[in-house]
Amino acid sequence: MDFKGTTVVLVHGAWADGLSWASVIASLKSHGVKVVAAPLPLTSLADDVAAVSHTIARIDGPVVLVGHAYAGAVIGETHSDKVKALVYVAALAPDEGETVADVFYRAEPHPQAPKLAPDENSLIWLPDDAFAKAFAPNADPEMQGMLAAVQRPIAIACITVPAGVPAWRSLPSWYLLAQDDRMIIAGTQRFMAERMKAHVRVHSVDHTPSVTAPSVVVDIIEEAIRAAA
Repeated sequence: MDFKGTTVVLVHGAWADGLSWASVIASLKSHGVKVVAAPLPLTSLADDVAAVSHTIARIDGPVVLVGHAYAGAVIGETHSDKVKALVYVAALAPDEGETVADVFYRAEPHPQAPKLAPDENSLIWLPDDAFAKAFAPNADPEMQGMLAAVQRPIAIACITVPAGVPAWRSLPSWYLLAQDDRMIIAGTQRFMAERMKAHVRVHSVDHTPSVTAPSVVVDIIEEAIRAAA
């Protein structure tokens, strides 16, 4: 299929940057897909939504918006006529009036999930050992170390502000459910995906499949592109 008419906008989650999408970007581009990774400041939900909106404003033509983890909340708050489909990759999807923290903490965490708390600057950092234990346990040690080295903290203002009417209520949505996720347990993911009435694709992958299983991420994105076209 000719993918040239649609641009995929990839949105990273907390403790990450564009590096987490590197393999997905390379694969999509090799298939002829236009792709952009939107950088988030991770300073507040409103700031992050504005950053994605600014990225979309530079794009001509239809967009498929992809969010990982926390970025699910961001793409849900991003409203643009250019966006034709949403893809959630092990992502959080608060409904109207809910916060990111509400859905993140709705169930008991995985035993190997890190304990999180803001520092004196209201920033939440991921402990270095959490990249191997929970964030990307299926990655090799070198990549786990790289992810830890480039991590970007998330401000508490990102996760404590109630969401508005989410875009998934009116747009076709896909959800990659990561069965082996230790950050956002599979049961929480399934609850959100079913509530969204998303097209759910279940895989035995960890929290960051864009790094550890990029082919399954590419597959669901390309499925969304085909449907949107």
